[in-house]
Amino acid sequence: MSLSPSLIWFLAGVVFLIAELIMPAFILIFFTAGCWITALVVLLFNVEITNQILVFIVSSLILLFTLRKYSMKIFKGRTPDDIDDKYTDSKIGKTAIVTKKIAPNMPGEIKVMGSFWRATANEEIAEGISVLIEKKESEDGLTFKVKPL
Repeated sequence: MSLSPSLIWFLAGVVFLIAELIMPAFILIFFTAGCWITALVVLLFNVEITNQILVFIVSSLILLFTLRKYSMKIFKGRTPDDIDDKYTDSKIGKTAIVTKKIAPNMPGEIKVMGSFWRATANEEIAEGISVLIEKKESEDGLTFKVKPL
C-alpha cells in the first residue's frame, strides 16, 4: 500500500500540530498550515517533490512572518500590569493584627484580610497588637509600613 503525497503532507501537518501542542511556541502551527496548503496543492495539481518542498517553505514562512505577531496579540490575552498594585493598595488604611513581633530594624508579620504579610514599623510592636497599614514599604508590594492603633 502506497501513501499519496497529499496524504503524506497532511500527516506531516498533523505531526507539526501535535508538536505545537506539546511545546507551545506558536511557530509550528504555521508549518502545520504550510503542510496542509502543500497537501491541497498536491491534491489539485501534479507537482514534483522539489516544487512541493518549495510550496511548503514559502507558504509556511509567509504565514509565519505575516500572521505570528497578529496572532500572538489575539491568543495571548490581556492582563493589566498593575493588578498586583491594586491588590496591595487595597490593604492600605486597613487594620491588621501582628502575628510576629515587629522591631525597628527587624520586619515582623501581620495578618490582614486573611493573608499574612511582612511588616515594618518605627517602633517595637508586640504580637497580637492591632496596627494600621500606612503604606507599601517595599517595591515588590510584599512589605507594609504599619503603626500601632
